[in-house]
Amino acid sequence: MFWFAVAHFFSLLVDWLYVRRLSDAQKDLEVLLLRHQLALLQRQLPQPPRLQPIEKLTLAVLTVKFKTLSHRSLHQLRDLVRLVQPETVLRWHREVVRRKWTQPSARVGRPRTRPDLEGLVLRLARENPNPGYGKIQGELLKLGFSLAQQTIASLLRRHDIPPALQRAGSPAWQQLMRHYRHQLLASDFLTVETLWLQTLYVLFFLEVGTRRVHVAGCTAHPTSAWVTQQARQFVWTFQTSSQRPRFLIHDRDSKFTPLFDAVFRSEGRRILRTPICAPNANAFAERWVRSIRHECLNQLIIVNEVHLRNVLREYTCYYNHRRPHQGLNQHIPELSIASDQKGRIHCRDVLGGIIHGYDWAA
Repeated sequence: MFWFAVAHFFSLLVDWLYVRRLSDAQKDLEVLLLRHQLALLQRQLPQPPRLQPIEKLTLAVLTVKFKTLSHRSLHQLRDLVRLVQPETVLRWHREVVRRKWTQPSARVGRPRTRPDLEGLVLRLARENPNPGYGKIQGELLKLGFSLAQQTIASLLRRHDIPPALQRAGSPAWQQLMRHYRHQLLASDFLTVETLWLQTLYVLFFLEVGTRRVHVAGCTAHPTSAWVTQQARQFVWTFQTSSQRPRFLIHDRDSKFTPLFDAVFRSEGRRILRTPICAPNANAFAERWVRSIRHECLNQLIIVNEVHLRNVLREYTCYYNHRRPHQGLNQHIPELSIASDQKGRIHCRDVLGGIIHGYDWAA
């Protein structure tokens, strides 16, 4: 403790002698420099201070000015500049001088493509995988935009879109099915367990193009004669439709007898049987089974066959006339959506309130 007090007293004596040698201008600069560092430390304690550009500039100017007046070396400045190294402060000052004499470079080259035009180029490339840069340039000229093929190629490379030959590839199943969807008619059986554990079989047909569903009938004993008779009745009622699908898709269930297929072949339709254990091959019919189970059958307990017929009739009417379909861009198979309707919106209960449909009140 004694030697610490002696060292402390000696340090104060050296600082007092040093201060006596300074002029009034040097003392003012030193006080200002120390006050500036103290303010920076107090602002962001306990974390190290993060200096802004104007604070760096102030610290650099004060340090350089004090070094010029006092003729002190970098080693001697370390006792005064406590916040950063003196070399750092001097480097900040050199950067400020360099920026003063740096001339702003003139922008050269072509102007940047407008964001809306760039988005249009990307949209044309994604929606049309086969056309190349020239075709995209022609479509843009038709719309009133002039853009070079090199610029189009640069934009596509920037967004990782390959050229047409690599972008096209093989046609996707979705694109292929969209072209032939109005030619397809899907059929399948739906099984329902009643309150008394009796299994009922529902035969239905689905138009892939319009998503319109036709429930042919339901029975507990789907014999060959019953299935054939339901097929005849469906063909008679379906002849009045404007759409005439050419293909019928169904699985290899034994309930689809040769007589069932013969009814549709007599009308000029071709039978497409799905592979064994491949329900995805008849995905549209399977999707309707999932919809009716999720929205209707899982919310009810079917009592008997008469009850099931009533439920199917009401749900099918809602499905075809008032239910939006994601596969049709939220459109409804047998209803045109009017955008100029005004008035009160009416909630119509389906199946006793299990499903709620909304439309304009009359």
